[in-house]
Parts: sequence; C-alpha cells; structure tokens
Amino acid sequence: MDITIRRMQPGDADALYRLLSDPEVMRYLEPPFDRAQTEAFLRRAGLAEPPLVYAAEESGRFIGYVIYHAYDEQSVEIGWVLLPEYWGHGYASALTNQLIDRARQEQKSVVIECAPAQAATRRIARKKGFRACGICDGLAVYLLP
Repeated sequence: MDITIRRMQPGDADALYRLLSDPEVMRYLEPPFDRAQTEAFLRRAGLAEPPLVYAAEESGRFIGYVIYHAYDEQSVEIGWVLLPEYWGHGYASALTNQLIDRARQEQKSVVIECAPAQAATRRIARKKGFRACGICDGLAVYLLP
C-alpha cells in the first residue's frame, strides 16, 4: 500500500464530486453533494489556509480525503472519507496511523468524531486505542490522549 496524503488542488474537483455525490459514501455524513456543493467544499475545506481536509492517494490515484485540523488547543480532529472500492482493505487504518503520527509530531491529542451508527469508524477508533468520550452535537467522540 503506497498511500500519500497531500494538499487538495483545484483539479481534484471531479474526483471529489465522484466521492461526495455517492449516497453510500455520504450515508453517515450529509445528503449527497451536487457539483456546486462539491466545488464549495473544495474551496472552503480543501483549499483553505490552513486546510481542513487533504487528498488521499494510492500510487497517484485519488482514493478519498482525510480530515486533519485543530479541534481545540491541545487536539486535532482526524477522519477519512474513501471511495467504496477502498473500504475494508486497510486503507482507513493505514491513513489513521499516518494522521496519528503527524499529530504526535505536533505533540497533540487526537479526536475522531462520527455518527454513532458508523460501526467501521468506531471499530478503528477502538483498535487504535481511542477512548469513547460520549456524544457531542449528535456525534460520538473518541479521544487518543
């Protein structure tokens, strides 16, 4: 697995639209995005300074994006949204390891938020040693101090 995390680029709009318009991908997030919503998300989150999300690639192919941004003074929030063909093959786990490593280099704690029904995310959080902290704004919160 040759996974790279990189800054989003304007040219990511097509691949991002494929991802964010997929009802299965968006099941626990929001209703599927149309093209205008995707382009607004790319500008607001991916091309922001600092970015809130980053592109994830395997061997140069866009596979989704990762979330990495300040959660509070001591913590960063991490997450991932992947194309369905990359589900269940260890990509989310590998990306989580990279994001935890980055947070550790910055001497930050790590937070994952997800819909309570999002079993795959909960499973990864537990596997990586995160502790459940309860529900905030309808989302399950997990902390890795």
